[in-house]
Amino acid sequence: MVPPVTLTPGQSYTFQTAFAPNAAGSVNGAITVASNASNTTVDISLSATATASGLLTLSPASLDFGSVVVGQNKSMSATLGASGSSVTLSSATVSSPEFTMSGLPLPYTIAAGQSAQVNITFKPQSSGSASGSVSFNSDASTTPMTETLLGTGTAAVQHHVDLSWNASTSTVTGYNVYRGSQAGGPYSKINSLANAATNYSDSSVQDGQVYFYVTTAVDSTGSESLNSNEVSASVPSP
Repeated sequence: MVPPVTLTPGQSYTFQTAFAPNAAGSVNGAITVASNASNTTVDISLSATATASGLLTLSPASLDFGSVVVGQNKSMSATLGASGSSVTLSSATVSSPEFTMSGLPLPYTIAAGQSAQVNITFKPQSSGSASGSVSFNSDASTTPMTETLLGTGTAAVQHHVDLSWNASTSTVTGYNVYRGSQAGGPYSKINSLANAATNYSDSSVQDGQVYFYVTTAVDSTGSESLNSNEVSASVPSP
């Protein structure tokens, strides 16, 4: 029902008024209702305040993770802020599976003048340069807000321990190499056959571990000598 409207005694009519501001600030207005009543006009005062859309800020604008070993991961953080008025983050989209986002449950509202931290993790799947981005969608006027992501995947280093010893003064057919995880043993033999040379490379070591080694001399009957002096080796982490 739109005017003109005829009201019978005791009848009422309800209408709605919409406010659609074009700029921030206080706004005043009025609606004038004209009729054939004794008070021919009735003024309805209107007032409202329009607030500007919040601004979403992002720092830094890009993250460079540098070199990361394939299979390993590295995390860095970025800060999202709101100015002008509060900003509600609705979703975030990461463009590459080598990068993931965490630390901020969505949707999330940042009050004006406040900030929130988000964590980005880079886990390269192969060697070479990697790039991507994370886009934050919100009700701010600056949406989406996008952060550039960069990193390089490097192949894992295969560590090994090289051992050498003096030849036995007795007649021997070879040597066995034993390894333990603590000083004084116990030790486990790591060569399948007696080693004819006086050196051995152990490539089955793990990063960041310390190993302890002894050798024995083996004669033609398969008998072994006593253990040699123990040596230790520390394998570096990647």
